[in-house]
Amino acid sequence: MSETKEITKKSQSNLAFAFFSLPRVTRQDITTFYAFCRRVDDAADNPDVPLSERRHWLQGWRRWLVRGEPNEPGFASELRTLIGKYKIDLRLFEEILLGVEMDLEPVRFENFEALHGYCYRVASAVGLVSIEIFGYRNAQCKEYAHKLGVALQLTNIIRDVDKDLQNGGRIYLPLSELRMFGYSEQALRDRTYNSAFVRLMQFQAERARSFFREARRLLPSEDRRSMVAAEGMRAIYYALLRRIEKDRFRLFEKTYRLNRLEKAIVMLGPIASNSLR
Repeated sequence: MSETKEITKKSQSNLAFAFFSLPRVTRQDITTFYAFCRRVDDAADNPDVPLSERRHWLQGWRRWLVRGEPNEPGFASELRTLIGKYKIDLRLFEEILLGVEMDLEPVRFENFEALHGYCYRVASAVGLVSIEIFGYRNAQCKEYAHKLGVALQLTNIIRDVDKDLQNGGRIYLPLSELRMFGYSEQALRDRTYNSAFVRLMQFQAERARSFFREARRLLPSEDRRSMVAAEGMRAIYYALLRRIEKDRFRLFEKTYRLNRLEKAIVMLGPIASNSLR
């Protein structure tokens, strides 16, 4: 098994699951790109590696992407071929690296505007590269990728509230919104589950749903078939968000996920819809 496939398989992510709906060549190419995203994210999050080394390693990727310096890390030659094949704007890779680097420091966002910038870098930029690989005809598909990326990342943030606290005390919920609902940072660190927390999370979930709705509205009809994997992701994450909402955000005591069968059932909607076109 190639290094990129091995990374994707080990991740067990919703994104990797959605790849199975793609043609073989497209699946191979998106797997290479996803392996890059997974590798840089995991390396930046590794607490066993000194912060200075993590920064240096990410800078190595940046130098390679911009100048093609030797000593390419791992599967980088495959990635270089991919960039040339689809003529992908290197600025999108820079956005991804900048987003990953934001997680190297203690994470706090004062308001949603700041959080949105982070979501764009770590999720929307990934989507914008992905649609180049999937192929699209209408330029509006770029705005679809932008909105969908934010929706997916906001869902991740909701799901991972407790996990992020455990990982360096990270708080991705906008601090101004904690104050708006009368829920303090200390209450969050203490894992206090009360009505204020539920209202705060309902507010986050409604925002995520608004981005899901906007993404669905923006997807051009002529690109629905090529975006089947992205639509599968939208369906899986929306189902996950609804499950968390219906359970009233028991995020400090439960880990929410869909099993493989549930994902497959949810994916059938986008796949069946496109097979009939």
